[in-house]
Amino acid sequence: MRGRELTVPDSFLFTPTRLTDHRGCFYESYREDALTDVVGHRFTVAQTNFSVSSRGVLRGLHGVALPPGQAKVVTCHRGAVLDVVVDIRTGSPTFGTHAANVLTAESGAFVYVAEGLGHAFLALTDDTCVGYLCSTRYVPGTQVDLNPLDPDLGLDWGMAGTPLLSEKDATAPTLAVAAGAGLLATYADCLAHYQGLRGEC
Repeated sequence: MRGRELTVPDSFLFTPTRLTDHRGCFYESYREDALTDVVGHRFTVAQTNFSVSSRGVLRGLHGVALPPGQAKVVTCHRGAVLDVVVDIRTGSPTFGTHAANVLTAESGAFVYVAEGLGHAFLALTDDTCVGYLCSTRYVPGTQVDLNPLDPDLGLDWGMAGTPLLSEKDATAPTLAVAAGAGLLATYADCLAHYQGLRGEC
């Protein structure tokens, strides 16, 4: 399993080595030691989630307030998605930038999204299934929702038409509004959190 950091610091793309023969293929979908070596600290799974989406469904842009924060391992188990990570940490030198990758069930690749970052994806196929390994449990009231169509973010979803969003996502605030309202984690607090995780190794 190979991992590399994306252009948004503290997010990583992992690609497994696939073994194929006449029967099909086999690969390791997740390895704790491989992720720890690349990310720099252990990742504890507290909750697993799945979403199933039709083609053109856009989910996000989502994050979790710090505390408690939530890191995620995001994998496309069926179909394909355009996966996007956005740096929404106020004070970050890369604040507002994003990294986009196509994740497919065939590749088995996954994205690690650190605490404080925002995440969204667009389903590129019908019956797309995405799985999320989460470092913390769902805590009502800690979700951070941003509008994925915020023109200042400049996210290119590559569709001729308008993607299908939930009402919550469609009416979510822009990055600038959320930052002005103090809804986002600070870069300094996130770095301190990551350092604390490294100290637990």
